[in-house]
Amino acid sequence: MEMDTISAISTPMGEGAIAIVRVSGEKAVEISDLIYKGKTSLREVESHTINYGYIVDPDSGEKIEEVMVSVLLAPRTFTRENMVEINCHGGIVSVNRILQLVINAGARLAEPGEFTKRAFLNGRIDLSQAEGVMDLIRAKTDRAMNVAMAQVEGKLSKRIQKLRQALLETVAHVEVNIDYPEYDAEEMTLEILKEKAQFVKDDIDKLLQTAQQGKILRDGLATVIIGRPNVGKSSLLNSLVHENKAIVTEIAGTTRDVIEEYVNVRGVPLRLLDTAGIRETEDIVEKIGVERSRKVISDAELVLLVLNNNEALSDSDEELFTISEGRDRIVIINKTDLPQEINMGRVKALIGTDPLVTTSLLKDEGVEELEEAIKTLFFQGGLEASDLTYVSNSRHIALLNQAKKSVNDALEAIDYNMPVDMIQIDITKTWELLGEVIGDSVHESLIDQLFSQFCLGK
Repeated sequence: MEMDTISAISTPMGEGAIAIVRVSGEKAVEISDLIYKGKTSLREVESHTINYGYIVDPDSGEKIEEVMVSVLLAPRTFTRENMVEINCHGGIVSVNRILQLVINAGARLAEPGEFTKRAFLNGRIDLSQAEGVMDLIRAKTDRAMNVAMAQVEGKLSKRIQKLRQALLETVAHVEVNIDYPEYDAEEMTLEILKEKAQFVKDDIDKLLQTAQQGKILRDGLATVIIGRPNVGKSSLLNSLVHENKAIVTEIAGTTRDVIEEYVNVRGVPLRLLDTAGIRETEDIVEKIGVERSRKVISDAELVLLVLNNNEALSDSDEELFTISEGRDRIVIINKTDLPQEINMGRVKALIGTDPLVTTSLLKDEGVEELEEAIKTLFFQGGLEASDLTYVSNSRHIALLNQAKKSVNDALEAIDYNMPVDMIQIDITKTWELLGEVIGDSVHESLIDQLFSQFCLGK
């Protein structure tokens, strides 16, 4: 199945200006030519050309669509196989009919992610680059897109390959000294082993330093808005989203459930959750909403705690400080357009080192300061430098942590003056774990699982 010709629709379904049916495999050109009618047969045109013509039903001779067909011959293609891309009008009926004709002519419907999988299997990209393609498609901010693009271009792969090469040279020296002592090879002393292992550990540490930011850029920062009823939580959601997503009224308890929305705040993707106001209530529906709010808070990565400038601090407010303790938190004093009733001294005592922002969401004041506070909190430590190689994929992060543990074991064994061939076991394991990041040493079932998460036609 991995060598036959596949086809799929590579553009989103629905009405649009154009749609693309992609075909890849040894017989891609021959199969496409069976349903194409133009000035020149597709078998005779030059590679990397686009050709005007019609898609024709070979059984009835009926013209189905007016098309532009790109012919791309191996190996200079995405999959390193012969490829044809049929560009047609973006209608559901027409594009599906073309796909059906391609399949009837001899192609097979591609599995999700199979084009990218073939690019990996044919050596055009490694596994981390393939996963970068998925991240690029799903990117929600410019920064997330830049991180994904760097991964697609192989920036992470080159770092990993450099580390693996250093480890490979180390293992080779050990093998030579163990197996061929009669040769005057450079003696692999514990000092040299330690130097190489420390170099690898330090570089893994640098990669892992970007892991938190990279993962959030990829998946979004789980951000929950909490506060008592009617303090302005839904107004805050609407201000950040720049759209009236949540109902805003003066009636307490309007929000009965958790409202989720993605928003880009100064390059930081937030998975924003507006919660039901936490208070004691007899209303069954609101009570369920309050319980869900408590659960969301426990899973949050960033908490936006909203207080009312026009009311004294209550026991419920203080409880919110307690249940959100230990998480990144920004405290927002809302309704500054009204007379101050809140005890700011007590608020500052509860806040500690958390950022404090004052807003009047009714007058759209303080939102920019809040966005800047979110950006500063996220990029604290200056890890947003453009030349950094971000690690954003959970699989990569887990493997790098395992590799770090393995190389630490090697360093510990060196400190205990263990035999060189024993230390080599941990060095080799580190090399294999780093190989799993880029797909050089990874199980086939994992490859199938990863590519099954791709969209159809990619």
